[in-house]
Amino acid sequence: MADLMSVARRVLESNLGLRSGEVFLVITDTERERIGRALFEAGLELGAEAVLAVMRPRSRNAEEPPWVIAEAWRRADAFLAPTKYSLTHTQARKAATDAGARGATMPGITEDIFVRTLSIDYRETVIPLGERLLRVLRGASRVRITTDSGTDVTFSVEGREFHLDSGVYDKPGSWGNLPAGEVYVAPLEGTGEGRVVFDSSLSGGIGLLKEPVTVTVKRGRAVSIEGGREAEKLKEILESVGKSEAFNFPAEFGIGCNPAARVVGVVLEDEKVYGTVHLAFGDNSTFGGVVRAGVHIDGVIGRPTVEVDGEVVIERGKWLV
Repeated sequence: MADLMSVARRVLESNLGLRSGEVFLVITDTERERIGRALFEAGLELGAEAVLAVMRPRSRNAEEPPWVIAEAWRRADAFLAPTKYSLTHTQARKAATDAGARGATMPGITEDIFVRTLSIDYRETVIPLGERLLRVLRGASRVRITTDSGTDVTFSVEGREFHLDSGVYDKPGSWGNLPAGEVYVAPLEGTGEGRVVFDSSLSGGIGLLKEPVTVTVKRGRAVSIEGGREAEKLKEILESVGKSEAFNFPAEFGIGCNPAARVVGVVLEDEKVYGTVHLAFGDNSTFGGVVRAGVHIDGVIGRPTVEVDGEVVIERGKWLV
């Protein structure tokens, strides 16, 4: 198996296209510092002006980083952010990529995930799969998701742009996750109706689900969350931000398209698994929506059937496109 440093070099060269002399910022925390330091050292080896910023772990997904990191982020050419909790849906990330910084957030990543999922060639695997989906989804209006475990939910995506998180961020302003591999969209707020049964995992430090978590959705809001201890933890996280916007649902709809990913309890990887979909609570202001919630929690659903404008495109986890 490849080691941490060799994969770090591969990521910077293949996924980020890092060039000598570029300002390369690594944002990490005290719980993911080994991965962050490997990326920093690989950046130095490639001749970049590498900077390592280590902070205290955030308390939840989408909590903003310290202002000094946000300011440095906005001025970087390229970045990677291996952290405990997600910086993906922060205003700091949005400001940085709007200013032309390129790179990826890596929330919850472990050394095992880093080595296993970033040793593949994303240009030959993930991108062709994602582009197949985009051809079907662009211009879609209505989505319905059903599962044998009880999910039956509909929502509108009319007028919203689908994005491919390809894993290749070599152009100014391009960004996503690493590991990557999903096609995603911000559904139209207020349109979600039905029931969702999360049967795989949840982000926010919850991980693999021992019991399903059932969400009742009315007019784009999660009006009830039921299940075991994981359901209670989810409610606690959403309530902790003190904003009703935290219960915006679905804030995101995504389809995994990474054949190297597997469900391990870290949603960064779980949501990329080929044959799964994920839906999120809370903030979607950073990728096409209008809700600012200060929190973003993803939940993964296995073996879904997905209908787009009445046409079945995924049946029990099997792609028909």
